Amino acid sequence: MPASARLGAEGEGFKIAMSALDHGRLGVAAGALGVGQACLDACVDFARMRKQFGQRIGNFEMIQSAIAEMAADVQAARWLVYHAAWLQSRGERATRETSIAKYFATEAAVRAANEAVLLHGGRGYSNEFPVERYLRDSKGMQIYEGTAHIQRIVIARELLGKE
Repeated sequence: MPASARLGAEGEGFKIAMSALDHGRLGVAAGALGVGQACLDACVDFARMRKQFGQRIGNFEMIQSAIAEMAADVQAARWLVYHAAWLQSRGERATRETSIAKYFATEAAVRAANEAVLLHGGRGYSNEFPVERYLRDSKGMQIYEGTAHIQRIVIARELLGKE
């Protein structure tokens, strides 16, 4: 290959590929954060609107608990994504942080979407509300740029060292 066609110095191909993966994983994590936030927003709106047994379902402790847990997951994912993005913006190596953000944000999005479908009842499985789409989208995000299994391997190798 001619030198003019190279993306970097000779022998740096793997480093460039890993940097691209880090950026891609951060993008997926940010998308998953968006899905989680959309699920939370949909659940809050629905819990305020939907009445069951003469009162809004948001008054039920189980619904409140589900929404609180979802909010905690979304906020934790947000800070993990922001931290990884901050490191990347400074030009620092952030393989561990992007893998952690991707792993946590996608798993949190799936949990949020699952709960959103359940909270919406039978309507959650229909296309009457967007939460059914969020569930499909979040499942795809678990796979893009490396599954949860792969992210755990990357995180562990970053912590333990590579052999």
